[in-house]
Amino acid sequence: MSAKVFTMEEVAKHNTAGDLWMVIDGDVFDLSKFGKFHPGGQSVLRPYAGKDATEAFFGLHRLEVLKKYQHLIIGKIEGAKKSSFELWDPAGVSPVPYGDISYFQGFRSAYWDDSHLAVRRYVGEFREKELMPIAEMYEKQGKYPTEELYRKMGMAGILAARLGPGPWMKDLKAMGIPVVGNIPAEKYDYFHEWMVHQEIMKVGCPAFSGGLGDGLVIGLPPVLHFGKGELQKRVVKEVLTGEKRICLAISEPFAGSDVANLQTTAKKSPCGKYYIVNGAKKWITNGAFADYFVTAVRTGGKGMFGVSMLLIPRCEGLKTTQIPVSYSSCAGTAYVTFDDVKVPVENLLGRQNQGFRIVMYNFNHERWGVNVFVQTGMRAMVDECFKWVHQRKAFGKPLIAQPVVRFKLAGMIAKTEAAQNWLENITYQMNQMPYNEMSIKLAGPLALLKYHITRLAWEVADDATQLLGGRGITRSGMGRAVEAYLRTIKLGAILGGSEEIMADLGIRQAMRGFPKSAKM
Repeated sequence: MSAKVFTMEEVAKHNTAGDLWMVIDGDVFDLSKFGKFHPGGQSVLRPYAGKDATEAFFGLHRLEVLKKYQHLIIGKIEGAKKSSFELWDPAGVSPVPYGDISYFQGFRSAYWDDSHLAVRRYVGEFREKELMPIAEMYEKQGKYPTEELYRKMGMAGILAARLGPGPWMKDLKAMGIPVVGNIPAEKYDYFHEWMVHQEIMKVGCPAFSGGLGDGLVIGLPPVLHFGKGELQKRVVKEVLTGEKRICLAISEPFAGSDVANLQTTAKKSPCGKYYIVNGAKKWITNGAFADYFVTAVRTGGKGMFGVSMLLIPRCEGLKTTQIPVSYSSCAGTAYVTFDDVKVPVENLLGRQNQGFRIVMYNFNHERWGVNVFVQTGMRAMVDECFKWVHQRKAFGKPLIAQPVVRFKLAGMIAKTEAAQNWLENITYQMNQMPYNEMSIKLAGPLALLKYHITRLAWEVADDATQLLGGRGITRSGMGRAVEAYLRTIKLGAILGGSEEIMADLGIRQAMRGFPKSAKM
């Protein structure tokens, strides 16, 4: 049924507190009973009673607010076209210039195709249905994602999709799990995985999205690549279906980036059937609610050749405590203690005293994931700010009319596009290289990109905050996405290895291949 049509003359008659109509973007709203519930108070509405309040509304509210109050729409204004709300497709491609990856906005690409669009649509629709209605509340309250939500993500194929391509993708059918976007298992690649991470990140609540399996992304690969027999099969199925949750436990109070000098010990029991684990881990993502802990321990002497990896279930002697970090507690960042924890020797991943190699191999995918997370945020800042500077008026004209604003926006776009292209190149190499070659050749480039992209992202976040002004430091309303990015962007510069360590690692890796014959 077509919407009822009103003229502005008809709307103008409804201009009192008890009989208040208002036009927003071509839609006519009846706010007669809403005034006393308006978060900003009734006085804010009165100047626009019986008038077109489109400009004022979008200077104060996000488009999504209209979705919340669409039940107040009683018709359209005469001659109005489809409103921004009617055209809005939150699971689709952003129409804002540079607000999305160029391929999806009509440019050519050697990397992307329509299968990647299918994946982002699949995950985007899941996000809008299952995640967006609760994300902001969970972020504010610090609630952990529920077991039910994990199972939904698992049975939708989203948890498995966050691991990237591998032989496990062909095993999903037997578990009753689809491949996201109906992509053939053998065709699934790292660009598809990129889309999965991106669409989850678009909830705009960094801790909430981090709670949706960041621990799995870095914790399950060691089990997939180095686990054995029935234990591996059981744990992988439990985690991918969302029945159990897993995390990676490497960092310690005494050893962050210095993995080779970790102090948590695992000593064989007299009977030889168990490792007895003692020590502590810190800043463990998803650790507060994890069922499994993929843990780096010392089984030998000092240095890297005394490190092993154990799969430790939550059990007697293992305790987790929530750590208050710069973002919400719903990511479950934990302090983990091991007090004479008995772990069956069968839970050793790989070989004893060769766990350092597993840690290093695992870091590549983790650092790539951090780069995707940071890049997604940079792109979101461009999208947010480009819209804001068109909506917001100051000194009688839109902010975009100011040369200094255009200059800031140009810098944000240039940094985002440069990072995008380097990340695309490395992602392509990941698709082409087998796991062992990737682990060796891409450690340096990924480290350098992580150093570079987190530096750029800090500058982008700073510029975005300046453009949003007071809203950029407010955790709600127009600036909530910018505030959240600014507050949490340093996580990307620290998790998986600090910027300084990354820069040094990148050059040291390059030095290994430096030819002695090279002279000026």
